[in-house]
Amino acid sequence: MIGLLKEDNLLYKIGPDKHNKKDIKDILDQHDEIKFVSLAAVDLRGNSTDERIPVSIFYNDIENFLKNGVQTDGSSVELKNIATLNDAKVTILPDMDSEWLVDYNLLFRDENSGKLVGTLVIPSFLIHSGNKICSRSILKRAVSNMKKYLINTVNSSEELKEEMGIKGSNLKDIELTAATELEFWVKTPQERANEEALNTSQQLKEQYWKRAEGDIRTAMEYILLLMGKYGFNPEMAHKEAGGVPSKLKDTGEHSHVMEQLEVVWKFSDPLTNSDKLQFIKNIITDIFNYYGLEVTFSAKPIENVSGSGEHMHIGICGILENDEKINLFNHKNFKENYLSSIGISALAGILNNYEVVNPFITSTTDAFNRLKPGYEAPVCVVCSLGKSTNIPSRNRTVLLCLIKDFDCKTKTRFELRSPNPSTNIYLAFASVYQVMIDGMKFYLNKYSLDYILNDVSKTNTEKSAYFEDNRQYRSENNIFEDFTEEERDVLFSRPPATVYENMEIFIRNNNKKIQILNDNNVFTDEIIDSYCCSTIHYWAMELKGRIIENYRELIRDMKKLHFEEVASDLDRLNWSKISDLKRELMKDTIQKKSIFTETVDAVDNKNYKKVS
Repeated sequence: MIGLLKEDNLLYKIGPDKHNKKDIKDILDQHDEIKFVSLAAVDLRGNSTDERIPVSIFYNDIENFLKNGVQTDGSSVELKNIATLNDAKVTILPDMDSEWLVDYNLLFRDENSGKLVGTLVIPSFLIHSGNKICSRSILKRAVSNMKKYLINTVNSSEELKEEMGIKGSNLKDIELTAATELEFWVKTPQERANEEALNTSQQLKEQYWKRAEGDIRTAMEYILLLMGKYGFNPEMAHKEAGGVPSKLKDTGEHSHVMEQLEVVWKFSDPLTNSDKLQFIKNIITDIFNYYGLEVTFSAKPIENVSGSGEHMHIGICGILENDEKINLFNHKNFKENYLSSIGISALAGILNNYEVVNPFITSTTDAFNRLKPGYEAPVCVVCSLGKSTNIPSRNRTVLLCLIKDFDCKTKTRFELRSPNPSTNIYLAFASVYQVMIDGMKFYLNKYSLDYILNDVSKTNTEKSAYFEDNRQYRSENNIFEDFTEEERDVLFSRPPATVYENMEIFIRNNNKKIQILNDNNVFTDEIIDSYCCSTIHYWAMELKGRIIENYRELIRDMKKLHFEEVASDLDRLNWSKISDLKRELMKDTIQKKSIFTETVDAVDNKNYKKVS
């Protein structure tokens, strides 16, 4: 038994109201299972720092620890062109306003108490030259920027207040709500995927929302109960579209496990939700590993089968002076309108500026492999609002869709379907909030609700003061089946196909778009340059050192299976084609280099456009 669900007074978290010397010491005195402290800051690539500081060092110098944090150097985090070799000092500073969580080692029990050994994980910021330059601090600034903008804009506009049904009161606070759906694959270690069997199972819908069995079921149920212990408010876990049935051994155990799962928990504020996501991934990995199963959060671990998404849910509520809560996306005539002016203009901001959001969402080759037609992953910058105002359709083929619940008006929100488990969710939310403000700044108090809706719904032949010409941004059709690839490119524009193409807006230094991110110093030119350089470096090095090498191994393993004396003409023809492709891909000659060698050379020469 793991032992984390026992009622034995284990500590799971310390809330912000207890982040003072006296309360912390009292808590640690009562919980000798806490042996270490770790400061968890998140760099620009989305990597979380992790270290083991003996709890005694923290305990004996709490005030200094919380005020000054700990120092490291730039080699331990991804801050290219910021923390340089000659200016490498980086401080990891605890966040006093966040929830501190306890990470338990399932393989290590205290030899005296028998309790699992725990590490107090403190979400933190990265500071260089006096500036907070990490993913968490960027999101925190974006949240603050959004709140200030909305309070000022709504409180100064009687027209907006009247449209949302606000009478005789002002906004005193903004509540940004954020949620993520986490998909992932679980399998028996060393298990090799049978793509044909997986694809067939998916087409037959043999796995989606079906009953889990064996260790998959046990681990999944344990994870949900443990999330409850941490106060994460789990809502459900279920089998996803991918996977094949496992096999039952004589011992009663299941083997050949390969299944795709999803875990969902209740929304919270953006920073807390993002911190939870980091921690929940660790819980999922630890629990499935305990049961002898391997977890991958890759976006597309298996070809020709659905990849894993991490859909973002984006909502905004306002708190009035009389403490009433209203959803700012809702019009007072809820069933007669898709959204309020705030909602539709915020949505317009995402659509018109998605090219500066996408680099933070789709930043690896693996992530691009997921975005292919037919696997419920978006391939075009297009939204769906519903076929009518009173019948929400929840179109699953678009990038951005409206979700409404007529029984609970506070649940109105956007679902952004492009993120995947490797997305830096902090920067994704931060960039989305910045471009939402851009849309609101353009339309609010200048254009009517009908005008904004018509703009969002324009055809690719219609003009718009805000949107680009020759593009359409809304469709209620099935994007995969109702349009050919050529038609999609004409209507919605051709999407980037590689990481380098996705980063070109930063490389070209498109100041107008970049300044939307930099508004009120949420992002900065320095941060965007660092992120761009590190992302391209990762893409190029992974391509050279991992992806190409894996393909070399795969190609070397391709052997001729037929014997010449019994082979048919078709056998010989097919093998001839395969041999030609093998030589073209990886056989160098005096006259010509192979595609793989040319690619590696281009990476070494930093000719990234040629690589792309």
